Amino acid sequence: MKIALAQLNYTIADIVGNKEKIIVALNKAKESGAELVVFSELSICAYSPDDLLDYKHFVEECVEAVKEIAKHALGITIILGSPTFNDGKHGRKLYNSACILQDGVIKEIVNKTLLPTYDIFNEARYFEENTVFKTIEINGKTIAVTICEDLWFEMDRFNYLGNPLEELINNKPDFLINISASPFNINKKKERFKVLQNNCLRYSIPLVYVNQTGVHTDIVFDGNSMVIDKNGRLILECEGFKEDFKIFETDTAYDEIAFYEKESTELMHDALVYGIQNFFNKMGFSKAILGSSGGIDSAVVQALASRAIGAENVKAVLMPSDFSSEGSVVDARKLSENLGNSYEILPISNVFESFGTALKPLFEGLEFGLAEENIQARSRAVLLMAISNKFGHILLNTSNKSEMSVGYTTLYGDMCGSLSVMGDVYKTDVYKLARFINKDEEVIPNSIIDKAPSAELRPNQKDSDSLPDYSELDQILEMYIDQQKGLAEIVNSGFESSLVKRIIGMVNRNEYKRFQAPPIIRVSSKAFGRGRQIPLVSKW
Repeated sequence: MKIALAQLNYTIADIVGNKEKIIVALNKAKESGAELVVFSELSICAYSPDDLLDYKHFVEECVEAVKEIAKHALGITIILGSPTFNDGKHGRKLYNSACILQDGVIKEIVNKTLLPTYDIFNEARYFEENTVFKTIEINGKTIAVTICEDLWFEMDRFNYLGNPLEELINNKPDFLINISASPFNINKKKERFKVLQNNCLRYSIPLVYVNQTGVHTDIVFDGNSMVIDKNGRLILECEGFKEDFKIFETDTAYDEIAFYEKESTELMHDALVYGIQNFFNKMGFSKAILGSSGGIDSAVVQALASRAIGAENVKAVLMPSDFSSEGSVVDARKLSENLGNSYEILPISNVFESFGTALKPLFEGLEFGLAEENIQARSRAVLLMAISNKFGHILLNTSNKSEMSVGYTTLYGDMCGSLSVMGDVYKTDVYKLARFINKDEEVIPNSIIDKAPSAELRPNQKDSDSLPDYSELDQILEMYIDQQKGLAEIVNSGFESSLVKRIIGMVNRNEYKRFQAPPIIRVSSKAFGRGRQIPLVSKW
């Protein structure tokens, strides 16, 4: 059998656009002589439409679009994902389904069994669990169709009670198909391949796996659809971070492909560029703006944005204060010149002084402190948002994960923005990204990379005045946030107890800030946002 793998970039709730994209790929499959074409999980509406699934007419539109696509299923079978209605008397109203289209109609529907409810997933909120296990017949072949999590029944953190394949394998399928919406993180490809490979080896069955690609605000999907033979060998693979289309022939002998994964910094770079690019394209935006401080964080975001949407579409705004060093201004200008961005210099000294004058009756006699530092950050945010409003430039947030973790960000100041590019990137990784960006030439001035990090909100300020070295801080943060380890475990790994307590306390106290942060492009296994839900008010 000749099978087409259609790895596409869908847009959430663009049912008409997704349908048209599917039909184009379907026609390509027909022209290639394919007997079967496979699309990803919830492909008609993209993964995941969240509470749009609570609107009956939304699901009805999805189902009607699938019926329209089915009219093209003449001489070819189509497998694609869609929400469908649960017509039974009990359970949730919907299923997460794989629709099998043949002879112009929806011939079969296979529903998802294992519904993930961890990290970014919340499928049990909308879907009923499948309890009917059946294989399908296509051109004399028996096929077991599964949906994403159905192959992840054994996980380190979550072992399901049942295994759908134990039921399906009883029908002796010739091969296995899995339609998926498996999100990216920098370790996911290796983990995913191991899970899929183990299934092939356990049941001695080949697997056709089709994932979606694209980015939906904060969640990145890398694609990397693949075919693995019954001996666990990778024999076909689609590219990552882009749409792709591949043909697989079940009766052809394929050589094994070596499993390859990029180094983690390159992967992070590619995912962030892809995230910015998709956000702007899908939202219909074309121009970006950011505050360029001459520091490492804004420099990396500026470089990533220039690669994502074009340097000519990125405007940098330099907003020096009385505490900004001359070197920072020079570095910021040099960066824009290297990248080819337009830039403006808007000093904030007069703005800051105006706030000081207005607040003098209340602040007189009190020492310069956090309030004055935050006024500077908020003054910059007001200027950036004014330019955004006037010219339609979308403000990018430049805060990193280390700062957001411990609260070294200012609400309504440097936390402003429509998209947080590096809110899931620790400071040590920001430096790695900068060096990766500079691997062929000096894009980011080395003076930016080499200088001691500072917010420059008071005289001679350095991050190290109140924080441990980032190499130490980030290890503690990663263990606490990403690995979800407790105080004792972190201390036992070699860190001083009072330091760990202080850092954990800072993380916990600043949850309210992160609650108000812009959406963060997710590149780790535990990002701030929908994947980490912590009470704002607690004694933890």
